[in-house]
Amino acid sequence: MQRSAPRLTRILAAAAVPVMLVVAGCSSDSGSGGEGSGGTAPGKASASASASATPSPTPTVEPAKFSELPSACKAIAAKTTGSLVPKAKSPKGTAAASTDLSQRGGCSWNGLEDKGVKGSQYRWLDVSFYRYDSEVSLGSGQERARENFVKELGKVQATTGAKKMNTVAAAGIGDEAKTVTYTVKKTGEDFVYASVVARTGNVLVLLSYNGAGYAGAPTPETKKIVEGATKAAKEAVAAVAAANK
Repeated sequence: MQRSAPRLTRILAAAAVPVMLVVAGCSSDSGSGGEGSGGTAPGKASASASASATPSPTPTVEPAKFSELPSACKAIAAKTTGSLVPKAKSPKGTAAASTDLSQRGGCSWNGLEDKGVKGSQYRWLDVSFYRYDSEVSLGSGQERARENFVKELGKVQATTGAKKMNTVAAAGIGDEAKTVTYTVKKTGEDFVYASVVARTGNVLVLLSYNGAGYAGAPTPETKKIVEGATKAAKEAVAAVAAANK
């Protein structure tokens, strides 16, 4: 039996509906990152890319306070060295060897003052400077100087043959300082020592002053030796600041 043309038209139209739905569904699934798709929404993708592009914070360390050291042989006034070491062999001091004067330096003075029938007085003065830079892997220059302050103080306190050792805080010398006094028997005489270990910022100042009496001369008084060492240490610490102005 033949179907009429209008009825045939309706059948063909109905059969075409599922095909259109399928096409529409595929178009929705393959969209560019819609909420209902398997991809990432445009806004989220942008945020993710931005987050991954943010660099990690660069480690920082406190800058070193001082970048220069003073000339060691000029760090203590000539008037001071002249009074502490009369008749010094080298009045201007003898510089210590150094491969980098911006990191370390030193100077020393020594002399024997002949007082005739009263014997002779021997004196020795030396000063050393050590500067520490700030490094991320090692810490700030100030921290490194603090650590080495403890180490250097320990070395002085471990002096071989030292007797009557005493350690006290030294006020008014840099950020921190200690004075170590002791005696050592050498060449048949008692040498009296006063060593000052001081820190100013990222710089250590190590100063030693000692003396002995020969040929019947009296042994120096510890008080006098400490006073001399303290005066010289204050000048040396002040010279660090002056060198960095």
